[in-house]
Amino acid sequence: MSRQNDRNRGRKKADNVIMNDAIRAHELRVLSDTGEQLGIIPKAEALGIAEERGLDLVLVSPDANPPVAKIMDYGKHKYELEKKKKEARKNQKKIEVKEVKFSCKIAENDINYKVKHAREFLEKGKHVKLRVFLKGREMANPEWGIDVLNRVWPMLEDIGNLESRPSQEGRYINMYVTPLKK
Repeated sequence: MSRQNDRNRGRKKADNVIMNDAIRAHELRVLSDTGEQLGIIPKAEALGIAEERGLDLVLVSPDANPPVAKIMDYGKHKYELEKKKKEARKNQKKIEVKEVKFSCKIAENDINYKVKHAREFLEKGKHVKLRVFLKGREMANPEWGIDVLNRVWPMLEDIGNLESRPSQEGRYINMYVTPLKK
């Protein structure tokens, strides 16, 4: 048990960073927390400098010869990285896809009603997936579903872009429409 703890001491499991006592190299090229180079010094001396300043010795480039380590406050560094990631996620635009389902034997007034909903979604800037479900013997005639979607498209072309033409995926005939760019 104690051997396992000694081996893992100084190594962060989640982000796999080698730091402090987990560094195996005897000599390191060390960068200080201010960015200046301290040169190639023994690991023990570098750890002493880091402890003196109350910071961590983090291995930055283990493959270099000699390995490069930096003296830094690792907790603060990790916090800054998380903050940047969170900010980047906040600025991403989420695309919402709404689905409108039809059947092969749908009446004209039902098509108009469902197209009205699809138009509302497109006006709100959402992407719309139009689907026709093929039941039983309709699977033998998928062109019926394609015909339904071809009747729907002219009602939407003034406010949408046809992203993909009607195509069959299993029991569904799908068509994808995106809003026009403003």
